[in-house]
Amino acid sequence: MVCIHKRFDKLKKRNDLLYLIKDNLVNPEKKVLARKIYLLLASLFITSLVVSNLIFQKFFYWYPFNIEIFGEKLFQLSVGILPYPITFLITDLISEIYGKKKANQVVTVGIFAAVFSILIVYVADLTPAIPNSPVDNEIFNRVFGSTFIAVLASMLSYLFAQYIDIHIYHFWKKLTKGRMLWLRNNFSTFFSQFIDTFTIIFLLCVTNVLQWDQFMGLLISGFLFKVLVALIDTPFLYIGVYAFRKKFNLKINEEINID
Repeated sequence: MVCIHKRFDKLKKRNDLLYLIKDNLVNPEKKVLARKIYLLLASLFITSLVVSNLIFQKFFYWYPFNIEIFGEKLFQLSVGILPYPITFLITDLISEIYGKKKANQVVTVGIFAAVFSILIVYVADLTPAIPNSPVDNEIFNRVFGSTFIAVLASMLSYLFAQYIDIHIYHFWKKLTKGRMLWLRNNFSTFFSQFIDTFTIIFLLCVTNVLQWDQFMGLLISGFLFKVLVALIDTPFLYIGVYAFRKKFNLKINEEINID
């Protein structure tokens, strides 16, 4: 029995050593590449987040169906919603390949970036314009003046939604042992996007940026649009995960360690 335990310990040490060699010596170039891709995904995530918070006051319409929900047409949406699906796609991809910790880090950095950008806008709004400025104080204040309150609402909803998305994603990933990618991608996104849509519209109504009679219509319209986009982006997640697994020789449920 003692002999068996000794052989098992030796085998375990050997496997650990082989893993260490594989992780640190065999593919150092791939680890550098993985870090670069992670930084690229993080930069796209932060850019999408900051831009969405700066352009959200413009609304557009898309009427694929002649339907009204609580007086609001499907779909009447803020242009700020356009970059948001990209952020959820990126966090799902990072969660799948780099793990929960790295996904949470990107979300946290994104929050700081958004807050910093809005502070810059706030200072710019307080700075008086010269008489012949192409954009005078009134126009600038009209576009960005209510940004602070609205972005605060957006950031609160975003904070809840992204962390919930990552948590649910990894719950399903653990439960399915890395299989059924479509399940965790859509289930996590559906729930988190509803939280995001509900929270931001609720806070915008509370702060009188929107009227309460618009609440239900914009909530359902915004959520259905995000669900549609989530279904559309699922193949892109599969393509991204497939490309990562092929490039870095990853098995199902295996993640890249870039620390």
